[in-house]
Amino acid sequence: MNLKEIERVVGMIQAHIFKNSNAYATGILKSHFRGSGLQFREHQVYVPGDDVRFIDWKLSARSSNTYIKTFEEERNVEIVVFLDLSHTMLYGFEGVSKLQAAIEVVGLLYLLAGQTHDLIRVIIWGNKVISLPPKKGKEGLTFFISYLEKLGLLDNEGKVILEQPVNLNTQSEEDKIVQIKSFLARRKEVIYLGDMSLIKNRITWGKILDKRNMHCFKVYSPIDKNNSFPFLIKAKNPIDGKSLTTDVKGREIIDPLVIKERYKELGVHERYLEKFIKELV
Repeated sequence: MNLKEIERVVGMIQAHIFKNSNAYATGILKSHFRGSGLQFREHQVYVPGDDVRFIDWKLSARSSNTYIKTFEEERNVEIVVFLDLSHTMLYGFEGVSKLQAAIEVVGLLYLLAGQTHDLIRVIIWGNKVISLPPKKGKEGLTFFISYLEKLGLLDNEGKVILEQPVNLNTQSEEDKIVQIKSFLARRKEVIYLGDMSLIKNRITWGKILDKRNMHCFKVYSPIDKNNSFPFLIKAKNPIDGKSLTTDVKGREIIDPLVIKERYKELGVHERYLEKFIKELV
């Protein structure tokens, strides 16, 4: 895909994201991920109701008016997104795979960061760890999409290529935990995006989710939630492309992570972009 094709695809994705998110998204991102401090903006004439703690007494003494200092938040937030690839991320509902939904969520974060002046660092867990440089806005989204195309994950329409090798992810769970903990220790805002199919150590993940700056979003499809009746699933083998039909019977699994405040779920059959934004509140 050349640069013009990438820009065309990015434009399509951008339009889709804004169509399926909502108007107050920017405000939520800005209020949820706090900056490191405040910097002076300007003086304003005091009016009843203003915080008296911000009155500039020295300036007011030299003037006939009472002035207060106003401040704005320093925006130097870096949001680290871990995109957890797996074979099961290729499955979904009505043409929308779990990976497609996760990619759109990342795209939304890039676009919002362009307005809040934050930075998005995406780390892809696949056959190797890929750490993309921190970026924001359309530039970040373009870089992200072009890299996914190089990895063979997206076609020239920005859609996920479902015929992928089985072992999309060879990273050990221990290594993943170490990477997340390192960014949490540096006080970065960390977001996990994946279907958690490769996660086994629930106890350690539960401790991670107790951290204020950790945000876990499990992407799921309706089949992942089935626990009442058997049904047939028709699909294609991602290796040889042959059709297959399988009997699937769901089972109820009690996941200790669901009680964690920072554990959220995004269904591909829902308005997942809107839900992602709302879950950040």
